Amino acid sequence: MSKSVRGVVARAKGAPVSIETIVVPDPGPGEARVKVQACGVCHTDLHYREGGIGDDYPYLLGHEAAGIVESVGEGVTEVAVGDFVILNWRAVCGDCRACRRGRPQYCFATHNATRKMTLEDGTELSPALGIGAFAELTLVAAGQCTKVDPEADPAAAGLLGCGVMAGLGAAVNTGNVGRGDTVAVIGCGGVGDAAVAGARLAGAARVIAVDLDDRKLEWARRAGATHTVNSTSGDPVEAIRELTGGFGADVVIDAVGRPETYKQAFYARDLAGTVVLVGVPTPDMTLELPLLDVFGRGGALKSSWYGDCLPSRDFPMLIDLYRQGRFDLDAFVSERITLADVEAAFEKMHHGDVLRSVVIL
Repeated sequence: MSKSVRGVVARAKGAPVSIETIVVPDPGPGEARVKVQACGVCHTDLHYREGGIGDDYPYLLGHEAAGIVESVGEGVTEVAVGDFVILNWRAVCGDCRACRRGRPQYCFATHNATRKMTLEDGTELSPALGIGAFAELTLVAAGQCTKVDPEADPAAAGLLGCGVMAGLGAAVNTGNVGRGDTVAVIGCGGVGDAAVAGARLAGAARVIAVDLDDRKLEWARRAGATHTVNSTSGDPVEAIRELTGGFGADVVIDAVGRPETYKQAFYARDLAGTVVLVGVPTPDMTLELPLLDVFGRGGALKSSWYGDCLPSRDFPMLIDLYRQGRFDLDAFVSERITLADVEAAFEKMHHGDVLRSVVIL
């Protein structure tokens, strides 16, 4: 039967979020209903509230979450009631051209639940990234649930559902950072610091963190940066070159997503190096580069969507590293808050005061 729970809803573009009663139906075929234990406050949720992703209001926000499977629909075999899962927005279809070519991490037809969560008056909700986890219960496609070690802290584990996986995957999966490489990361919020941590996990010999804020550079050091550059003090491209014998980095990751930072990443890489864009630009942004420079510098210009991850492969492995003390997911949890604190958390995030605020339910 349907259940009524509390959830955080964005009703109109730019309006403050509100706590509403959400009606969550029983799971249909191929679906799972999950008791959310923790959900991170991500920039993507703010983009939804601000209308930067669409105007399909009202939105049920939240997507970076972990919890317990409460019930499952017909035909579900991936997970069972009682499983501890991280929610993901890449539930691979198995049938699209990417999946058929053995590249499910690029699946072009990922699954979401078909039954709709609603407000009390029956108004259908649009769940953020097909998840909607700022709620005590949420309904998702079963493939959006990735079972992991239940001993993991939900507040930390849930961050793999978006920001941490995006940054770490940008280094490990998209950038293919290897042993002995030099890596530069521009922008040291949660995603950038995850890229720093990922580069170190992959065996990078040198990781250069670049930001405008000394607080964030200190966070990057804790994540594993060997060198830091405050770009208010000079040209970050020159600083990166000075730290790499005049050559530039093997891999440069732009975790900001602006034309200015992308150009810095482009010119801060070594010949035949790789640029990875993981910061999300706005629709109005454009980029101009001399085509001869694109040709002459060689290498690769890549974009990283969800860290090119495959949740079924990457989440359990990263949770195992976390449980072994080899990957400090706890360091990304800046504060634990309630549903009533989400609007204030958006402000802290906007001002760069936190890596992640995490809602505990």
